[in-house]
Amino acid sequence: MKINHLKKLETFGQSIWLDYIRRDLIAGGQLRRLIDEDGLRGITSNPSIFEKAIVESHEYDDDIRAMALEGKEVITIYEALSQHDVQCAADEFRPLYDKTDGRDGYVSLEVNPHLAHDAKGTIEEGRRLWGMLDRPNVFIKVPATTAGLSAIQELTSDGINVNVTLLFGLPRYRQVADAYLTGLAARLAHGKPVNHVVSVASFFVSRIDSLVDSLLAKIIAQGGEKANLAKTLRGQVAIASAKVAYQIYKEIVGSERFKTLADQGARVQRLLWASTSTKNPNDSDVKYIEALIGPDTVNTVPLNTLDAYRDHGDPNVRLTQDVEKARLVLEQLSEVGISIDQVTQQLEDDGVAKFNKPFDQLMETLAKKCATAKRESADPRAEQTAFKSQHTLKAP
Repeated sequence: MKINHLKKLETFGQSIWLDYIRRDLIAGGQLRRLIDEDGLRGITSNPSIFEKAIVESHEYDDDIRAMALEGKEVITIYEALSQHDVQCAADEFRPLYDKTDGRDGYVSLEVNPHLAHDAKGTIEEGRRLWGMLDRPNVFIKVPATTAGLSAIQELTSDGINVNVTLLFGLPRYRQVADAYLTGLAARLAHGKPVNHVVSVASFFVSRIDSLVDSLLAKIIAQGGEKANLAKTLRGQVAIASAKVAYQIYKEIVGSERFKTLADQGARVQRLLWASTSTKNPNDSDVKYIEALIGPDTVNTVPLNTLDAYRDHGDPNVRLTQDVEKARLVLEQLSEVGISIDQVTQQLEDDGVAKFNKPFDQLMETLAKKCATAKRESADPRAEQTAFKSQHTLKAP
């Protein structure tokens, strides 16, 4: 019998999550098979994922039409669709959540990406979505922007599970961890329990190599000593950064500050590796899984990467190997004139824009679908029952 390399990951303390959600994945039974056969332990989503799910399938057309004819606004329709999928997926994962005492079995929903630099708006949106989802095994995704830091703290103190997304830089990671711990401490100070408050810090990995390698290519083209050093750094920076991040994580969980909170039931904020599909065709298609396997971590992957690892993965703990070499890689990056802090800030800014664009495109698509539904409904020659759904959603 062929070994399932995905299931072996959990023996090394890593949880594999899926960076994908669509209604037929859940309704068709594929999600249940992934949980049972592959050891899938969670799902993440983002505006881009929902945009593809809704635009590239007809799974949602009936409900869009029904809500459009009820006069629902486009944003309300989007929230109804996305929340329904997240709730259904969370229900599929609920047995796993209960079995693991809340360690795994989560599904994430992101706040409106246009709130990335609006702390107050993010807090209000996070509270609203948490209440509407009404599931203990969901995460509210909050970007690791400067504004996001105060939102992470406030939502954590409210007892809301936060998936910190769009995290790139090591200094920002320390701020994210501080916001989580401060939020836990504030919650305890108000006499509220923290044992069911969960958080993950999602490092976007492959995007670092994509940007850094493009900068290294320019240095290599110039020739000279820096060019020789730059050649050795290609494709190395993202994994090096992740390995150093894990060392920071171990430092944090080993601190007296965290131990004091842990004595009151606080849980660690696990590191989650996101953006793990390989962008460089010359690299292994499982590059960002193999190198980042370690205890108390999560790796969230798209379906094609999940399939690839099931087929030819080689699970083993590598996250704690060659740490000094990883530190050296980051030092040498500055030697060739590249600031990793500037790189990660650019990636954060670009990441916000990359989530805003598909979100806006989705709103435009929904608006067109609504207009079409209303136009067809007003036409007496149109079949009034053509789009009736047996499972029409109720808009929030």
